[in-house]
Amino acid sequence: MNEERYITFDQYLQDEMTVEEKNSFEKQLAEDPEFAAEFETFKNVHLQLETKFGYEQEREAFKENLIKVSDKHFNKPKVIALKPWYYGAAAAAVILMGLFFYNYSQKPSFEDFNHPESAYFTERGNVEATLKQAETAFNSKEYKKAIPLFESILKENHTPEIQYFYGVSLLQDNQIIKAQNVFNQLKSGTSVYKDKATWNLALVKLKQKNYNACREILLTIPEDYEDYVEVQILLRELE
Repeated sequence: MNEERYITFDQYLQDEMTVEEKNSFEKQLAEDPEFAAEFETFKNVHLQLETKFGYEQEREAFKENLIKVSDKHFNKPKVIALKPWYYGAAAAAVILMGLFFYNYSQKPSFEDFNHPESAYFTERGNVEATLKQAETAFNSKEYKKAIPLFESILKENHTPEIQYFYGVSLLQDNQIIKAQNVFNQLKSGTSVYKDKATWNLALVKLKQKNYNACREILLTIPEDYEDYVEVQILLRELE
């Protein structure tokens, strides 16, 4: 993803596009899965930054560092001037290039990185009604209700997708041992949920404040993982 695309993402999030530009952007989101995935990653970066930089003094200190980095590595200081304290496009680029060096004063928390994705299941035969109930419960963050529904579905439809969302539900409900078992099974497999499961294993360790174990797990996640930006952010905060 290039710098221009970051700026486009930033403009959309800040509602700085014309109607035509916005319609074109949303059309590309709907038609281009890779573009949509990159946009979701960028939004996650913004969420992490907004969580971390909640006070004006921290914002100003970060901005000063960011301007120096931008001048050196991008030679485009105008990117920084999007807002008086706004760091969106350039900050994301800095993070992705491994130049994010702001010195945090405290360790990261589980809540900072706990953002479960929504579930959208394809209905499947006999488990159709239960699957829909599980999807609704999960997306409503009613994890305690979703867990037995997933367990029922897994008896007939033991897929990595259902396993993954079952594991996330267990983690959210603080059933740590069960969640780890599910994620370890997925991690040892070859499904598309392999890296997602590894990320959640890192979150388990983060929740337990076992920072060394969390870092070791993060280092096993490949760079082509769709949310690798968050991996980089968390690794930096663990230093």
